Amino acid sequence: MHSGNIALEAAFEIIMTIFPVILAVMVLMCLIRAIKGPRIADRIVAINMMGTMTMVIIAILAVKMDEGYLVDICIIYAMISFLAVTLLTKVYMGVYAERSAECKKKEEKDHDSATVD
Repeated sequence: MHSGNIALEAAFEIIMTIFPVILAVMVLMCLIRAIKGPRIADRIVAINMMGTMTMVIIAILAVKMDEGYLVDICIIYAMISFLAVTLLTKVYMGVYAERSAECKKKEEKDHDSATVD
């Protein structure tokens, strides 16, 4: 950024240095949430947030370092992150459907055995 205003450029540099550090700490917090849970949905959302914050960090570095190829990496990372979260959600929904079917079968079996007695 070359606006000629030295104070503005210094503030811009400070912000572009502090934001990635703050986002990195937030990514670590999301990692803790992804490990702790307590539910699968919490883990999937935490993984999605980690991907989004990583993309923002890469975009900030692209602007700070004035490197255009980092934007391409950011776009590729966005596609991979989207596919990963979509796949995790699909797998989770399959597991949830199987568990629901097993619970229904168990309830029907318990109900049938209770009516026979």
